[in-house]
Amino acid sequence: MAGIKDVARRAGVSVGTVSNVINRPEAVLPRTRARVLAAIDELGYVRSESARQLRAGRSRIMALLVLDMGNPFFVEVARGAESAARRAGLGVMVCNSGRSAAEEAEYLGLFAEQRVCGVLVTPADATGRNLEAFGRHRIPYVLVDRVASGAESCSVSVDDVRGGALAVGHLLAAGHRSVAYVGGPADLHQIRDREQGALAALAEAGLPPEALVPIASARMDVAAGRDAGAGLLGLVPRPTAVFCANDLLALGVLQALYAAGVRVPQDVAIVGYDDIEFAAAAAVPLTSVRQPALEMGRLAAELLLEEAYDEDGTHRHRGVVLQPELVVRASSTAPPREGPDIPKM
Repeated sequence: MAGIKDVARRAGVSVGTVSNVINRPEAVLPRTRARVLAAIDELGYVRSESARQLRAGRSRIMALLVLDMGNPFFVEVARGAESAARRAGLGVMVCNSGRSAAEEAEYLGLFAEQRVCGVLVTPADATGRNLEAFGRHRIPYVLVDRVASGAESCSVSVDDVRGGALAVGHLLAAGHRSVAYVGGPADLHQIRDREQGALAALAEAGLPPEALVPIASARMDVAAGRDAGAGLLGLVPRPTAVFCANDLLALGVLQALYAAGVRVPQDVAIVGYDDIEFAAAAAVPLTSVRQPALEMGRLAAELLLEEAYDEDGTHRHRGVVLQPELVVRASSTAPPREGPDIPKM
């Protein structure tokens, strides 16, 4: 691991100057400061907040960085990770990036300073640059709810293509021939994979891609679901079913339809995704594609521990893909209604 003397040597300055750049950057000329920062970046130098932890090489803390702790899905992931960490005598520091690449970069920097034993992360930065920079610190990390694009890390994910196919296949089997898809941010692989699965189910049933009617959403919360529900109400002809990319969106759509006097499932059927606890407790219990979130968190933590404490060099990165399960409830069990504005395709 590079030390402050290595940085000073690379930048051609004194150790005191490096210290000033880290602690009092305003006291250093911009040109010199830029040279020192470049050396820090090149060498992967990390200022630890604890000399004791530096000597030990790592702390007894595992970090978990997720997109949105307001989503119960990630709460379940955290519970699974905590159970594995506690069995190993470690604690878990849970942080929320809010889907911000800048917030993610700051947290990853904090984790490096604190010399956590490893990081479980659902990336917010679609470019991968944040994790590429973090990798220079030689602190292991595991992708959660993502598939690793290369061999740089382990990953634990769910087959979302299969999940999308399960959701729309169920609606098609009930007789629906026009399905709205309420997705989320287009840069999320899960959103695209679930849509891909939905389109595959339509193709298998001999229906055109146009039978899936996209309703865009920049967020994946209940309020965004209500907005999507309002958009659905304005469609002519209106699809007889809705597949939502997560349960929070589905609950919001359900609220919007209920407020407009549209019956679920008699007028419009709804299927969500994740099977959070609130899905079964909704006014109309929600059919949902269940993700094994607890198992996902546990497996990710076990892979991380395996790598972090690999003393004989036997660890090999691997990707674990879990299978989703359709849980059928009242929100999708009635046949589609036929009428003048909702033709059967």
